[in-house]
Amino acid sequence: MSFMTEPEEKKRLMIKAYKLYSGEDGHSYFETGFVDENIVSSAEIIHFKETEPHSSYDWHRAPQVQYVLTLKGTLEFTTSLGDVFILKAGEILIATDISGHGHKWKLLDTDPWIRAYIIVKASEINFIKNNR
Repeated sequence: MSFMTEPEEKKRLMIKAYKLYSGEDGHSYFETGFVDENIVSSAEIIHFKETEPHSSYDWHRAPQVQYVLTLKGTLEFTTSLGDVFILKAGEILIATDISGHGHKWKLLDTDPWIRAYIIVKASEINFIKNNR
């Protein structure tokens, strides 16, 4: 069996990500950045979920630190201070706002939200903040 090998100096590729977190004031905030595909993280649990089109979920916190990989759907997330970002299929949400006021979301298109939750330890989070 033959395997493809990567060049020694592999180009650094990154996947768009949003990180939700709680501030010391109890409000939720988000940062835009990337997940580096060259960094390997240990996962504790993975599970999948599908939510019907036009759904929404009012204020809540992340139940635990987790990656949310959106496979299908477009969502609008709102922080407790009213800041908004749009999450699309192929992008990653890193939910670390396990305390405070939390966030809410709603589906924007006619697709269901199909996603994978990957539970990780906070120390395993792979996120590079976009400094723009």
